[in-house]
Amino acid sequence: MGLKEIPLLFVLAGLVLYVTLAGADFGAGFWQLVAGRGERGERIREHAHDAMAPVWEANHVWLIFVLTVFWTGYPTAFGSIASTLAVPLFIAAIGIIFRGAAYALRAGTTSLREQSAVDTAFSISSVLTPFALGTVIGAIADERVPVGNAAGDMFSSWLNLTAVTIGVLAVVISAYLAAVYLAADAVRAGDAELEQAFRRRALGTGVVAGALAVVGLVVLHHETHHLYHELVAGRGLPALIVSVLAGLATLVLVVVRRYELSRYTAALAVAAIVAGWALAQEPVLLPGLTVSQAAAPHDTLVAIVVAVVGGGLILFPSLALLFSLTLRGHIGYIGGGPASAEQLPDGGPTSGGVRGVVARSSTGLLVRAAGACLVGALGFLTAADAGWAHVIGVLSLVGFIVLGVCAALPLALQEDSAAGD
Repeated sequence: MGLKEIPLLFVLAGLVLYVTLAGADFGAGFWQLVAGRGERGERIREHAHDAMAPVWEANHVWLIFVLTVFWTGYPTAFGSIASTLAVPLFIAAIGIIFRGAAYALRAGTTSLREQSAVDTAFSISSVLTPFALGTVIGAIADERVPVGNAAGDMFSSWLNLTAVTIGVLAVVISAYLAAVYLAADAVRAGDAELEQAFRRRALGTGVVAGALAVVGLVVLHHETHHLYHELVAGRGLPALIVSVLAGLATLVLVVVRRYELSRYTAALAVAAIVAGWALAQEPVLLPGLTVSQAAAPHDTLVAIVVAVVGGGLILFPSLALLFSLTLRGHIGYIGGGPASAEQLPDGGPTSGGVRGVVARSSTGLLVRAAGACLVGALGFLTAADAGWAHVIGVLSLVGFIVLGVCAALPLALQEDSAAGD
């Protein structure tokens, strides 16, 4: 691995975050669409809306990140994809705009009829957008995007069996993620009826998503055999195995109502699908165009790495705080000053007990370790040219992200104490 591959790793990481976070937002819109009428349907729609409202805008940051880094790091490939697949990308953009407009208009509705119309527009957009984006991935995987400005067919490139199958799979995966997340939110809200409703939806869509994934493999076998071979017997096989195991684990966890843990296994199953596709297609971006050939000049790549790392210093702690507030309802203790008396139970992190000492020292250690990883990432990625140094730099950057998020999130020891109360 060299400097030319590092921006692509950023793109894939951003894609995983977009699929697992914004994908769940799209799925919540799907459940709003099929919630039905009556009081129960209204409760489902309100629950989905309340769960998405604080984070949906932040989740779309990842799409902007993916497009910006890919455009800057691999301009030839980006231009080819954006021109040939302009129609599905335009549909996705319209869907995202309609979703945002629906959120803004919903607060100003004055009757149930107006609210219903806004919710319907929002829900339809929530289905069209992941479908359109899924067909883009399918068109790239099926090698329907040649190099050049609008060199491929504007319609057959994405309206084919492979692309449509992946588009449908993207919609079902979004619904699956949303059901798992919303079941956990219902438990947190103490609503047993909604918890049971989304539990059934999570199990049902999980089974459907697994079946569609098998259908997708069959389609790849007939349409893009070399990609199929790499997935089931080549470099993509480990990721495929991880996805299957994580998917099965999610179903088991939902059955036994361990929803918080099922959030992570569901996200892992979906992330492994993206990783498997990338590994199976590597080193080719488009037909006849490898990653090395598509990469921007050296100085541009270095600037991308520095910009991403610098942006991560601001973005990741902010997102960690946002999701912490959304999931916990308060900031809690984040390694700084004490929280309010209502937030901290006796024996919490600010107390003088053993838990307080462990909490404070562990937070400080995480912060120092994250800083060390950041310094190492900057050094190995920008100052060194050897491939092995870039590998270490990428691993250091990943370590910085993981440790930084862990340090910014409220401590697990406080959560245990609060749950005991």
